[in-house]
Amino acid sequence: MTFIKTTEQDSNYNNLEHMSLNELLTNINSEDHLVPIAVKKAIPQIKKLTEQIILKLKSDGRLFYMGAGTSGRLGVVDASECPPTFGVSDDLVIGLIAGGEKAIRKAVENAEDSKTQGWEDLKTYNISKKDVVIGIAASGTTPYVISALEKCNSNNIITGCITCNASSPLAQTAQFPIEITVGPEFLTGSSRMKAGTAQKLVLNMISTSTMIQLGKVKGNKMVDMQLSNSKLIQRGTDMIASELNISQVEAKGLLLKYKNVRSAIQNYYVNKTNE
Repeated sequence: MTFIKTTEQDSNYNNLEHMSLNELLTNINSEDHLVPIAVKKAIPQIKKLTEQIILKLKSDGRLFYMGAGTSGRLGVVDASECPPTFGVSDDLVIGLIAGGEKAIRKAVENAEDSKTQGWEDLKTYNISKKDVVIGIAASGTTPYVISALEKCNSNNIITGCITCNASSPLAQTAQFPIEITVGPEFLTGSSRMKAGTAQKLVLNMISTSTMIQLGKVKGNKMVDMQLSNSKLIQRGTDMIASELNISQVEAKGLLLKYKNVRSAIQNYYVNKTNE
């Protein structure tokens, strides 16, 4: 099968500069509607990879995201949100981007073209077969990502990928590929648009489902979230007050004492039992 980068194909729209603002916004939105449909088709692939992640994380493994440019940034964002949302350690889900931390804000020339740096970046974390590595690349051709996954495969490390081109070299390299074919971008080749949205949706699905399966959620609440600002303290207070049917004042006192929603609820019941 001939590999065709649909993410690089010509937009279905032309003469963008002659469109009114309303036409631009409406047409972009029309294209965006195609993304969740494409993601839905890939749920069986997403499920297979997520099952592997859950198994590894339950056995003290870690999850690594790695990519370049927009793809790398999306991985870093999802990884950085796991500790505050689910109360896990900073080294459970790790995002790596070609070019290092400075590439999060500014493009680093030729960083994604290295065929050795991806594996070197993983080695700094003592990567092992206990871990899972997901390569993220809309094009499916990023050397930084593909070469790293090849080394992982040869070292018995589970590999997955999120790409937006069917039958790409990256998908053929990953043991558990996820292919979200969203078609040409509204702005030709601008894969930060539909492709980026698709990748973000899949990352949300993977990390959230994994953390729920690991017991980091109660009901539909983030009971292990970090209390890093007043909004989250109030959210935690509301959770405790609702769960225990107590006043806001008492709930906030418990939260500030135990520093965690789950711990506050558990200790409340323990104390009641011992009274």
